[in-house]
Amino acid sequence: MLNYISDNIGFKSDIIVSSDKKLKVGIIDADLLDNGTKHPNLVLMKVSAFCKEYGHDVRLICSYDEIKDDCGYDTIVLSRVFKFTKIPDFINSMIEKHLIYYGGTGFFEINGPNLPDEVEHHMPDYDLYSEYIEKDTGGDDKLKEKRWHDYLNYSIGFTTRGCIRHCDFCVNRLLNRVVEWSPVSEFLDENRTSIYLWDDNIMAAPPKVFAKVMDDLNKTGKSFQFRQGLDIRLMTPQKAQLLNDVNYHGDFIFAFDHYRLDDPEERKQVEQTIKGLKIWREYCKKKTKLYVLVGYDGQDVKDIEGTFYRIKILMEYGCVPYIMRFEDYEKSEFKDLYVQLARWCNQPGLFKKKSFRQFCAMDEGIHQGLKNVDYDDIMSIPKDKLKYKNYWKCFRTMLDFEKRFPEIAEKYFDLRFEDLRTDKG
Repeated sequence: MLNYISDNIGFKSDIIVSSDKKLKVGIIDADLLDNGTKHPNLVLMKVSAFCKEYGHDVRLICSYDEIKDDCGYDTIVLSRVFKFTKIPDFINSMIEKHLIYYGGTGFFEINGPNLPDEVEHHMPDYDLYSEYIEKDTGGDDKLKEKRWHDYLNYSIGFTTRGCIRHCDFCVNRLLNRVVEWSPVSEFLDENRTSIYLWDDNIMAAPPKVFAKVMDDLNKTGKSFQFRQGLDIRLMTPQKAQLLNDVNYHGDFIFAFDHYRLDDPEERKQVEQTIKGLKIWREYCKKKTKLYVLVGYDGQDVKDIEGTFYRIKILMEYGCVPYIMRFEDYEKSEFKDLYVQLARWCNQPGLFKKKSFRQFCAMDEGIHQGLKNVDYDDIMSIPKDKLKYKNYWKCFRTMLDFEKRFPEIAEKYFDLRFEDLRTDKG
């Protein structure tokens, strides 16, 4: 039976350490039970491992139905990363009655409770999700690999914490500088093939710390990847050389958030980004992607033009954009254009081969049942001769914007990656 917890915000280790009986501990990954999530919850894996160390029985709750009528647990720990994740009313009631430990950025966007040090720096329990994965896949190894790749193949942790930026859209605002956090050995599972890291801003780490982290990761002999977009504005020749020489997994991913040249501070951020790209390409020719945040500073035509401006720069440096739509884009009169830009840019194979105009024409050709047609071919066909009498959304959105803003269309719609890139790596 669950007992009243005087302070149930975050997880407290005292009850686990002091209990003179074996506790049955339930773990709830609220994001997983709502719409699913691509990544395991690192905090819950650490909590699980800590509880198991003290001899308690720990289980990931696979469905809220398991605890709706008869709980059977002594302690329940719940985490939510995303604030939009839905939680059943009876769970919210249990939280209000102080019967469940709860935490995560889905509850506390900033300044949330920290884990006790002995839990924060504990080896994660990488088996926590095993039962859930077995139930989901029926034990099918191919399905496991397809659906649960990140859960099964990666050691996960933070080598540093903190960020100097404190962007309004980011939850990482607790520290004003970057500090060493965990040695790689603290979370390394030798049986896992790769490592991924959630460091807030490794690029802002002191040079000696940055070099040490790279060296420690290299010594594992495993490939690794930083999952947060790296801060290209802080690129130096030394960092570029170190990153180029490591066993990196997948594309290097940076971020390009700024575009407004009429604001001195914004212009400075743009210039630093371009400087960083230039240094990067002098040392590294490997595949590189940059997150391009849209719909955040505004949702007007200036934001659209700023998006194309950043795409053009990335083409010149042989980099691929990944359009990140801030939720307010849905309020924009250009909502459909944001969607089509994401469809174009976020498919690297198409982005590298086709201009925006060519992409929209290809999409229209597919819907009209026409093969190997370009923009001029489609425009030359009378509408009453088309299979569908109205153009589909992608092509129509492009035409509507071009009619209203021909100068922007003329400047950007026909740019092609292979024509602009100066880097041929």
